[in-house]
Amino acid sequence: MQSMNTWLTWTENGQTRQARWHQGNGAAIPKKIVSVDAVGADKALTLMHAQTALLWRGDYHQAKQLLAAIKKRVRGKNRVQNDFHRYRMQQAQQSRLFQLLLLEVNGEAKLSNPRAPSIADALRDAGLNLPNEPFLLPLHLLLGYIGAYEWHKQGIAVAALDQQTIHVPFGVFSPIRGEYIDLTAQAVLPNPCRTAWDIGTGSGVLAAVLVRRGVQKIIATDINPRALAAANANIERLGLTGQVAVQAADLFPVAAAKADLIVCNPPWLPAKPAADIETALYDPQHAMLQAFLNGASGHLTESGQVWLIMSDLAEHLGLRSPDALQQWFQAAGLQVIARSSIRPSHPKTQQTDNPLHAARMQETTTLWQLTRI
Repeated sequence: MQSMNTWLTWTENGQTRQARWHQGNGAAIPKKIVSVDAVGADKALTLMHAQTALLWRGDYHQAKQLLAAIKKRVRGKNRVQNDFHRYRMQQAQQSRLFQLLLLEVNGEAKLSNPRAPSIADALRDAGLNLPNEPFLLPLHLLLGYIGAYEWHKQGIAVAALDQQTIHVPFGVFSPIRGEYIDLTAQAVLPNPCRTAWDIGTGSGVLAAVLVRRGVQKIIATDINPRALAAANANIERLGLTGQVAVQAADLFPVAAAKADLIVCNPPWLPAKPAADIETALYDPQHAMLQAFLNGASGHLTESGQVWLIMSDLAEHLGLRSPDALQQWFQAAGLQVIARSSIRPSHPKTQQTDNPLHAARMQETTTLWQLTRI
């Protein structure tokens, strides 16, 4: 969890200063803070490697340029290739380093740096409880909040919804990568299919697609409060509140009858999330996936189906055996009646310098249609 409970103390212009620190996940408390308004990337990196944080007092856009130069130098060294665990460790180490370039936000949630943008709305949209006093914020985190806020306002056009937009705040899985949407829009529905559950709904996009396909009643569940709020907002914006009920639940709806269709697009990679925003990507030891499979058959109607949407990236990274899914299906009392697959088209597949490029080039996303044995 991100925290603003830590206080940092430093000396500036001969005076002792103190402020709360909005630290990212895994961030190490800096040993020292120095205020700067100009410094080269190499000098900055030397200080950062010594656990010295730089409190930037200069031009905001120059700070962004400095951070970009630092990232380019750091990411260009010792690049791992197709080793997921080393890649994750390297990501965490780099994130801790990048968070040592700080800005001071005043009690009105504003920056005093020249050419600084207004940031209050982006911080609130990211779920920060802003104190009425100055605090220190890593520029690395701030840029993420600003980017997420712009995406949230703009929305993402979804072809399966006739280009209507889905709006997603910081911390909720975004439908930018749309293979799972396309598969849901194209697979043959069970007959009958009057009721459906969307498990781990996130933005609510799959529930909306199912309504567009003619499903009359849908329950969309999630345990992430930000996802629940986003799904409710999207369903209301699309005018679908009569067909979709959003419910806070750990997997399956509470006190609900059985469903003709249960859809789930779970996290695909068996790793521990390092931040709340990663919970839609990483599922330690596939615990959520196996809990879903083991409970799904008991919630199906007589001719009901489970639709599981999974990437095989974990297999190409050596994180899951190729026959694991089939074994888990059988153990859960489920059998495959159909499957449809699609190759991803998201930008990372084209990034030859991505450390996981070799595995991503082989990746396929599959919608498994399952029924009870």
